[in-house]
Amino acid sequence: MDAAIEVKFTASGGTYGSPRITRDLHEEGWRVSANTVAARMAELGLAGRPAARRRSLTRQGARPAAPDLVGRQFTAVAPDVLWCGDVTEIVTDEGKLYLATVQDLFSRRLLGYAMSAHHDAALTVASLQMAAVTRGGDVDGVIFHSDRGGEYTAARFQAACRHWGVVQSMGRAGCALDNAPAESFNATLKVELAHRYRFATRAEARLKIATWIAGFYNTRRRHSAADGLPPIIYEQRIAAVRAATTVRRQQLIAA
Repeated sequence: MDAAIEVKFTASGGTYGSPRITRDLHEEGWRVSANTVAARMAELGLAGRPAARRRSLTRQGARPAAPDLVGRQFTAVAPDVLWCGDVTEIVTDEGKLYLATVQDLFSRRLLGYAMSAHHDAALTVASLQMAAVTRGGDVDGVIFHSDRGGEYTAARFQAACRHWGVVQSMGRAGCALDNAPAESFNATLKVELAHRYRFATRAEARLKIATWIAGFYNTRRRHSAADGLPPIIYEQRIAAVRAATTVRRQQLIAA
């Protein structure tokens, strides 16, 4: 079992703790408890990385903020009901690289992201556009929750929301818990990727971050809010179950 644990730990980039390793082992048929896995990981010297403290980038915008439509209820019954987003910074030898994200709170999937040397509305607009395109452009009515930073209260971002039919929601100024899932993603990115590398250039950071999101976070990294599944796998499984339920209901009606 030790060899299997080491394989799973390495495949996670050295970031998984015992609960996620245990889920991986269960999928392969192992009958083992999380406590046993934790004990073996301790013996092997394997430990997931703890979260780091985040410094806020939020600067209150001059324009009026949108009301808080979420109230810290960060769950959704289906995709494209509730999104959230934030901006964080990545340190490189060339200077800071800013990352804006859009996350679907149904599955915790990263739908859109954009990176730039500039911390402005163009960055957040680009991330929103990518999210809308990822969902095929049909996102009318989705709520997008953020902080009250100037890049979200800006006229340019508000215009982009109107274009896609996105309804803005904002937490209170200076309250990280009002946008906890976005803050959590930023912490995960820093701990599992950004703080483990020294990026020589912004281009190198862009490539590694994009690869991590598409090749690991969305497709392979287990998320507790998605029944312990990777976000895309969770969406696919729920869609399949709901489609089968619909077919069965139609069959019963027709019978």
